[in-house]
Amino acid sequence: MLPAFTSLRHFATNTMKRAASEFRMTVPWGEVRGQVWGPSEGRPVLCLHGWADNCGTFNTLIPLLPKDWRFVAIDFPGHGLSSHRPDGCFYTFPLYVADVRRVVEALQWKRFSIIGHSMGESFSALYPEMVDAVVLLDTYGFLPTQVTDMFKNMRKGINDQIQYDNKTEERKERVYTYEKAKERLKAANPSLSDQSADILLERAVREVEGGFVFTRDFRINLTAFVSCDILFKIKDVSFFRAKEGLFKTFILPDGYVDMILKSWTDQKATIVDVEGDHHIHLNKPESVASLISDFLQSHSPDKPESESNNNQSSKL
Repeated sequence: MLPAFTSLRHFATNTMKRAASEFRMTVPWGEVRGQVWGPSEGRPVLCLHGWADNCGTFNTLIPLLPKDWRFVAIDFPGHGLSSHRPDGCFYTFPLYVADVRRVVEALQWKRFSIIGHSMGESFSALYPEMVDAVVLLDTYGFLPTQVTDMFKNMRKGINDQIQYDNKTEERKERVYTYEKAKERLKAANPSLSDQSADILLERAVREVEGGFVFTRDFRINLTAFVSCDILFKIKDVSFFRAKEGLFKTFILPDGYVDMILKSWTDQKATIVDVEGDHHIHLNKPESVASLISDFLQSHSPDKPESESNNNQSSKL
């Protein structure tokens, strides 16, 4: 049986030019939350946020994209307003892929496009037959992984999780004023503008007696110990690399950047360098919105492959 949609709550905020509906679906450990824009019969586009963010990261971008498309942006489990995983469970990339698969099953989407920021891209690698086109926003897409590093990461991830599980009595939610919560969010994400931080905080904190607590599960900070070196198998990928983004602020081992870019080039992905930072789609969505629209329109599901390829070379 498909997971149930428990409600759709219509709302609008002063940070959004276009009203969204609240998305809710049940999962075995609680619910997955998110937002929905556009008509139910519109072209389906799934929007996947980055690590430690939430679906609010798309609040300024989606209003600039075609109004007749159907956008669903989810909060990954442990993020935003979605339920945390049960005690003793890990947060790993394969499980995030499984979360997306549950959402797609509930939506009854057979084929759709993806807009993914940072970590929000892995689903396409495992289910390429379901995805017609992918837009990647300042992400590596994948990381080359040596077997020795993978084992080291797995060991650290397991040890970190067990150590955390054994300290249940020491865990306390820290209460912040709104401004202090905002300061902490911006300290962890220096690329966020003030307005962007406020947008993310709509789903990143909840009010309690004395102030606000963060909604995300602390366990997402533990080592995601299962590493995947999986390349995309679909042909239609547009890769937006912010000049002041991930490739500049997060230093990779020597040779990794060249290896990643060569792999994208070998797959004939469209690589677009844009001025901006890691949260360019949230801070300055107008700088990428038309490029995203053009790319996805040129790879419409009802267009022949030859026509899509011609449009790709002419538009970007």
